[in-house]
Amino acid sequence: MNSNGVGNVLLWFAGFVIVLNYCVSAGEAAEPFVISSPAFKDGTLMPKKSSNNTAGNTNCVGENVSPPLNWANPPAGTKSYALTMVDPEGRAGSGVIHWVAYGIPVSLSGFAEGEVSKPSDKYVGGKGSAGVGYYQGPCIGLGAPHHYTFILIATDLEQGELPAGLTRDELFAKLTGRTKGATGLIGLFKNPYN
Repeated sequence: MNSNGVGNVLLWFAGFVIVLNYCVSAGEAAEPFVISSPAFKDGTLMPKKSSNNTAGNTNCVGENVSPPLNWANPPAGTKSYALTMVDPEGRAGSGVIHWVAYGIPVSLSGFAEGEVSKPSDKYVGGKGSAGVGYYQGPCIGLGAPHHYTFILIATDLEQGELPAGLTRDELFAKLTGRTKGATGLIGLFKNPYN
């Protein structure tokens, strides 16, 4: 084989390696943006202690201990997170906003158990249905379980860009065009005295 033939074989081989590497890379999808909890799996019951403990309300059977939450693989360009917790079946289907938080630093990958049951400098508190900016656990009567939906939203907003006290609707209006992706987790809660 002459030197020109060897050169063609080497070029063909180099091209093959490049195409092979591209195909392998294209087949490897990035890890998905996810939120989870070590206290419950998606779609299963949350612990009783996560229920609210409002005095005088017999439907509040817990300790209002927020469940631990973990997240991973934020989308490119994420600068902060927003997090909401909603019970869509609450108030006979009109819904209850249990928690609105935002300005969560991208450097955080979760909250420890009980950490967001009170105000914290790790997030900006919005305003839920109870009028407070921190976690308010389930508080339901007898009957079927409710679906408590945690939605974690990746944003391109700086950590302190939004003022405290925004409702969920006000927050969502400010997030228009500023989100990078979202992920969700559903925890069920049923009054244990059913």
